[in-house]
Amino acid sequence: MDYSRYSDLKFRMLEPGIAEIVMGEEGKLATATARAHAEMADIPIAARKARLIDGHTRLGVAAGDHAAIIWPLLCGMAKAKYYLLTSEELSGEEAERLGLVAVVCDEEKLLETALNVARKLAAGPQSALRWTKYSLNNWLRMAGPSFDASLALEMLGFTGPEVKEGLAALKEKRKPGF
Repeated sequence: MDYSRYSDLKFRMLEPGIAEIVMGEEGKLATATARAHAEMADIPIAARKARLIDGHTRLGVAAGDHAAIIWPLLCGMAKAKYYLLTSEELSGEEAERLGLVAVVCDEEKLLETALNVARKLAAGPQSALRWTKYSLNNWLRMAGPSFDASLALEMLGFTGPEVKEGLAALKEKRKPGF
C-alpha cells in the first residue's frame, strides 16, 4: 500500500481552532524531514522495519532544528549524541525501544494502527486531552534556547566547505572525505 499520501495524518480535536493531536507515520525510509514530522507528532507510529536516520552530520552540517530538542527528551542524551553524531540508521523496532516512537507495527498495518489510535483519542475527553498535551509540551517550550542555537549552527554549516563535500559524496554515492 502506498502510504505517501498519509505522511502527515492529523486528527483534529472536536473544538475547531483550539488544538490538534498530530499522528505521525514512518514507513520504509524516513530521513530528517519526514522523520521530524513523525518525531514531533504527539503519537509517532513507525513500521517495524522502517529505516530512520538523521544524516545532518553525514552531510557536513550540525544536527540542528528539532533533533537538538526532541532526541534527548525521547531517548536520553547518550543515545541522542550517539545517533546524531554518527548518523547511524536505526529500525522502527529500535526506535520504539529507545522511545523515539510510541508504537511500532507491521508496515501493512501502519495506517490502520494510526487510525485506531486517532479514533480512541476522538472518543476521549477533549479538554483533558488538550490540557495534558499543553502541559507535556512545556518540556519542548523550555528547550527554546537549545533550538535557536542548534538552528543557527546548522545554518552556519550550510555556508562552509564541509557541506559541499557532503553533498558531492551523496551525489557520487561515496563516503565523504572531511
